[in-house]
Amino acid sequence: MKTTIEIAPTLLERGKRVAHEEHVTLRALVEEGLRMVIADREKRPAFRLKKVHFTGGGFGRGFEGGHWNDVRDAAYEGRGA
Repeated sequence: MKTTIEIAPTLLERGKRVAHEEHVTLRALVEEGLRMVIADREKRPAFRLKKVHFTGGGFGRGFEGGHWNDVRDAAYEGRGA
């Protein structure tokens, strides 16, 4: 299948040089690289967020029963927001 991709000029020149030195086409190098990247990513374990437990009674002093707007305003206090 034909497609068009943009490649950084320096990377393209390096790829052409390697292809010439190894007597293969640039297409073969691109396909090999794509296969390697896909295989590597398929080996990676899926991201799992660790469970974290917090101790304490919830909001800090001064925020008990407060609203999200109060927490947000305090977080950005003094930051020009």
